[in-house]
Amino acid sequence: MRTEQDVMPVPGVEVTATTTARTQGGNAVVSPEQRETERPQLTHWVVLIGAATFATTMSQTGILRLPFQNLLKSELSVSREGMASFFALTALAWYFKPLAGIVTDSVPLFGTRRRHYLMLSAFCAAAFYFISGIASHNYGGLLILLIAANAMLVIGSTVAGALTVEAGQRYGATGRLTSAMYVVANGCALVGGPLGGFLAARAFGFTVGTCALFSLSIVPFAWCFVREPAAKQNGSETWAKAKAQFSWLIRSRTMWTATGLLFFVYIAPGFATPLYYLQTDTLKLSQQFIGTLILLGGLFGIAGSFLYAFLCSKFTLRLLLYLSVAASALGSLGYLFYHSAAAATLVESENGLIAAFVTLALMDLAARATPRGSEGLGFALMMSVLNIAQSLSDVFGSWLMDQHHVTFFKLVWLNTGTTALVLFAIPLLPAALIERRDTTPS
Repeated sequence: MRTEQDVMPVPGVEVTATTTARTQGGNAVVSPEQRETERPQLTHWVVLIGAATFATTMSQTGILRLPFQNLLKSELSVSREGMASFFALTALAWYFKPLAGIVTDSVPLFGTRRRHYLMLSAFCAAAFYFISGIASHNYGGLLILLIAANAMLVIGSTVAGALTVEAGQRYGATGRLTSAMYVVANGCALVGGPLGGFLAARAFGFTVGTCALFSLSIVPFAWCFVREPAAKQNGSETWAKAKAQFSWLIRSRTMWTATGLLFFVYIAPGFATPLYYLQTDTLKLSQQFIGTLILLGGLFGIAGSFLYAFLCSKFTLRLLLYLSVAASALGSLGYLFYHSAAAATLVESENGLIAAFVTLALMDLAARATPRGSEGLGFALMMSVLNIAQSLSDVFGSWLMDQHHVTFFKLVWLNTGTTALVLFAIPLLPAALIERRDTTPS
């Protein structure tokens, strides 16, 4: 097993001593003087990554989920399984995120590989959202337009992920940078919960208009912050680079081991959609109160992000993976007591904290395992596996309830047991990835 992280040889790119220098965990070493000189530039990219994360997260149907759920349930009268399938299909493009990674890493758009992808994807996503307001009473038309809008968001998200991996590996700060990224994402959940509850009680046009405006918010940041040297659009060189990326990625044992762990953590039978029906049909919770629960989950998720950012520099990733997976399994048992509004408040708060911690541990692992020179493609591949597993998990859980009459609380036990099994897979991960803390060496 290799003790260094895979580094992809990119055609036409000179490899210098700086780019090949590595620490034990595979991160590029920069001198204290160079790190101090480049610190303002790193802050510059942190702001850009945060803005891109906000734009591509806040405009997703998964964040402003309540008005879409309300439309499907109240006006289109879809079943639990139908609703879960709808959200799984709207996220279809996220399953093919590696294709966006290949394109953005290898094929320049109007002479750039980052700037114009961010801007054009935002404009296209906004256009699809505006049009979807017209098709809101047609299940098929609405589904197709939201799939297209998400496809555009995938491109922007892929660019943001690539920038996060590049900076994280360079500064030995993958845990802290992914924590910062996750703080923004949970900040979106803080706003998205109550905002979704507010929009669910109003005309659907307000929802799609809001999504469009959020997607466009990255445009001024991309225009002002991203300055790239002109990229040559040599067709043969472009496709040679794309082929080299894909070939190197396929052979990366480190990355595929990490990807397998991500998949098995999130494939456990889920209950996101069944929980919504429990909240509305059994507990009779209002849309506004459900939005408040999402707000609390996001607030505690931010707390979990800061906690991980602190602990990742104190303990090895191995220990944090064990703690996060065990906590995720045990935390799911809280849903066995989901019998009242008060219980829902406590459980959702606890789940927000734990979910943030386990997600960040896995994202840290993904960022460390991504081969250099293939940041967009590698990180996108692992995130798409995560998205596929999450969607299949929700559909599987809804199917068990609708078709096999498995109760919600039996589903909770099943989720807990399958998540706990992942603890036995952690020893299979390469030691070079997980036997170090998130600390840039001096």
